[in-house]
Formats: sequence, structure tokens, C-alpha cells
Amino acid sequence: MNAPAPIPAAGAAPSREAFEARLRRIGEERYHDLHPFHRRLHGGECSPDEVRAWVINRWHYQSRIPMKDAAFLSRVTDADLRRRWRSRIEDHDGGVEEGGGIRRWLALARAVGLDPDYVESGAGVMPAMRFAVDAYVRFVRDMPLLDAVAASLTEMFAPKIHAERIEGLLKHYDFADETSLAYFRKRLAEAPKDVDFGLNWVLDHADTAERQDAAAAALIFKTDVLWAQLDALWHGYVEGRIPPGAWRPGGGMLP
Repeated sequence: MNAPAPIPAAGAAPSREAFEARLRRIGEERYHDLHPFHRRLHGGECSPDEVRAWVINRWHYQSRIPMKDAAFLSRVTDADLRRRWRSRIEDHDGGVEEGGGIRRWLALARAVGLDPDYVESGAGVMPAMRFAVDAYVRFVRDMPLLDAVAASLTEMFAPKIHAERIEGLLKHYDFADETSLAYFRKRLAEAPKDVDFGLNWVLDHADTAERQDAAAAALIFKTDVLWAQLDALWHGYVEGRIPPGAWRPGGGMLP
């Protein structure tokens, strides 16, 4: 007769495998690849101005990623963690003269007819987009390190959306080519590298049920940040309710 299974101690964490499955379910249920704006974009249904609005507003998120990571590093006392994390800043900022994700995003802006200087200024960003992104930066700056790392794990789900985006944009939009889509091509290689380290760090450090709950809540928060950005774009540019101060079609264009 088999011995009864041991009863977990009070507060004991579920297994590493069960916790990882829980994190992945969050992406399956809440990642912004499910949002109707992305389905509209990838399906070729966005107007040129809807695409431009997405590029302008998403710029605010892209530009704040290295700032978010710098804020995170400023609190890390573990030198090994700092060494592993700092490549994220380099991936987005690039060198002094070349490279980097934010420059590749500005190449996309130019391809859709926008003046990169206008986009980089942030002048046309919607208030709701600004609030959502800045809330994420504050979260990473202020919350426990485990929560901050867990919030970055939306990268687990990013390669799928980048692949869908590349395929959809190339199929449906004249501006799409290897130069304008270079940001997404590069992230296909960068995101899995970031996830490999970040996921294992979270799995190692979320060693109680309470810490697992906190990490899962942080990941949900980040999916909410991404979803809120697309809600704002849909409200403003699909439904035509552009808020005061946000970009209006015809502005910020190349000559």
C-alpha cells in the first residue's frame, strides 16, 4: 500500500514547475496580443494615422525602458545581478553613435512618415499612455526587487507578438521592410535572453507562497500597463476621441 503524500507545511510554496505554469497562464489570459488594437494592426485594418498614433505613443514606453532599468540597477547591491541586468540598457540605448532599440524605433517612425525629432520629443503622447508607462517606471523603482524583476516577465510572451507583427506588417503595409521592422527582428533574439535570466531569478527567489503571490501580482500589473496603453489608443484614434495635447493627424510629419 502506498504511503500517503506528505502534507505541505503552512505557507509552503507550490513547486517551481507549478509556479512557472501559473506565470505563463497570466500571459495566456492577459497579454496584450489579445487586445483588439493589435489584432487590427496585425490584420492590416489600421489606417496610416492609426499606425502613426501607435508609433508615437509606443515611443514613450520604448524610451522609458532603459530609464526603468537604470532605476532598478540603482537599488541592486548584488554585483552579479547588476552585470546580468545592465545589458538591457545597452540593448535599448545602444552606443553613443549607433545601434539600440530606441534608434530602431525612430527608424520605424521615419518609415511611417513621422519626423523622428517630433516623436523623440514626446510632445504627442496621450496622457493615459504617459500615466501608464510612468506608473511602471515607479513600480520598478519603488517595489521589492522580486516584484520588479517579475514585472519584466511579459518578455516571456513577446517573441510571439513580434513574429506576428513582422508577418502582419510586411503583408499589409507599404512602409514595412527590413529597416523599418528592425526593432522587432532584434527583439526576437534579445527577449529570450532576458527571459532566461529573469525567469530563473524569479523562480529561485519566490520561495514562499507569499512571494509567489507577489511575483504573480507584479506580472499582472505589467500586463495591465500594456493593456491600458492599447485601450488609450483605441479610444483616441479608432473611436476618434483624441484627448487634449495628444497628437493629431497631420502634425509632426516629415516635409
